[in-house]
Amino acid sequence: MGLILLVFLVFILLIIVTSCIKIVPQEHAYILERLGTYMDTWPAGLHFKVPFIDRIARKVNLKEQVVDFPPQPVITKDNVTMQIDSIVFFRITDAKLYTYGVESPIMAIENLTATTLRNIIGDMELDETLTSREIINTRMRSSLDVATDPWGIKVTRVELKNITPPSAIREAMEKQMKAERERRESILKAEGEKKSAVLVAEGRKESMILQAEADKQATILAAEAQKERMLKEAEGRAEAIRKVQEANADGIRMIREAGADDAVLTLKSLEAFAQAADGRATKIIIPSEIQGIAGLAASLKGIADGSAAVEKTAPAPAAGKSAPAQSRPGQQKLNVGNPTTIA
Repeated sequence: MGLILLVFLVFILLIIVTSCIKIVPQEHAYILERLGTYMDTWPAGLHFKVPFIDRIARKVNLKEQVVDFPPQPVITKDNVTMQIDSIVFFRITDAKLYTYGVESPIMAIENLTATTLRNIIGDMELDETLTSREIINTRMRSSLDVATDPWGIKVTRVELKNITPPSAIREAMEKQMKAERERRESILKAEGEKKSAVLVAEGRKESMILQAEADKQATILAAEAQKERMLKEAEGRAEAIRKVQEANADGIRMIREAGADDAVLTLKSLEAFAQAADGRATKIIIPSEIQGIAGLAASLKGIADGSAAVEKTAPAPAAGKSAPAQSRPGQQKLNVGNPTTIA
């Protein structure tokens, strides 16, 4: 019996010793009380407590925690009642304050969040509330962080999850949104048509400008071509005249070098007169020198023709007498020494 009692006592002792050994996990803290009063805050690691005197009052999680609160009714500045639910991110920075600072920290944060949200939304109108989520979140986080600091809680972030206005307001907002989208559609369509018309007009303008420039270039090139052609033709005529004059000069020089007498010069004058009279002119002004030469040539030809006729039809005249000069039909007499006009 003594041995059994000893084994039982050893077993009880082992259970007591084992219960006094505590291992605190990472990111956790244990609040230790001795005889009902705060004794110590155990961080992560191995710890021992005095049996029957010390006790672990609370196990505190030091990780960042998220609490999703149900929708809260709030009233805006323009008397519109909405339902807003929020999410609060927080972490415990002081386990002792968290344990002894407030009875129910989560409930306290929820109530504090609701009252802070009502205060902030009460200063805003409906449209401002719907478009100022970031401002509301920042103001709520600042207010909650200051209020929860005595509780050993650090509010890191606050987010508005849903903002639900009344059904009548939602319908009006949907109609307004539809009208705004239709207005934007009309504006975009009008702007598109305007840009299209402007682009078409600019295209036509550029086309007309390019066509005008092309016509201008074509006209300039045609004028330059005509000018070049006329210059070439003038140069050709000038060259031909120069060649003719050079040929005439060469002929005159050759005649001079050959020592031509007055008979040759007279013959050349007659050739020139014949070329002048061969045109279409109805009147020719003949200098007196040319008239004398022409009359002499006509007289010589008449004498020669008369002599030939007499030789055929009549006997030869006596010696010392000459046959009278006869005028041929159509032959005009030329007055030597005075200019005469021949029709």
